[in-house]
Amino acid sequence: MAKSKTKKALTKKETTFCKYYVETGNPKEAAKVAGYKNNPQKKAAAFLAKESIIQTIENLYKEKKKNLAFKALLGYERLAFGNISDCIKLLFAENLKSAKFSKMNLFNISSIKKSKDGGMEIKFFDRIQALQKLEDKNEISKNDSEPFYHVLEKSIENSELSKKTQTEK
Repeated sequence: MAKSKTKKALTKKETTFCKYYVETGNPKEAAKVAGYKNNPQKKAAAFLAKESIIQTIENLYKEKKKNLAFKALLGYERLAFGNISDCIKLLFAENLKSAKFSKMNLFNISSIKKSKDGGMEIKFFDRIQALQKLEDKNEISKNDSEPFYHVLEKSIENSELSKKTQTEK
């Protein structure tokens, strides 16, 4: 009689181990965080020998990679289409209070230099390069254009929200 292979759900500790292992890459530390204070190295080794744990870790890595790619696309979109009005305010500000400074959107700035005579030079990230990166991603995923469409849709929403915020100020 053949054994049936039913998938058993992971325990809370096993799930915690998988999540922290994916975040840190350190099995001993992940076992400690999961609650195994005594001999965490041994417990980590046992976990990494279980097929269900290995499969969960692989799935979490894939999800993390997909999320990172999406975040990168959002970053390129912000660089390509982002608003620079706060950057201009910074350039002409005389005595900027830290509370106001911390609320400014300075994402598009690549560097700031202040000269000895008090002048300020602000350099921005290259919008053309950001657009090229977005276009490259679009070329790679032509067969699966929906994620890129969502990025563009998000861009429009952010642009409209930015305009609304600017008019309220």
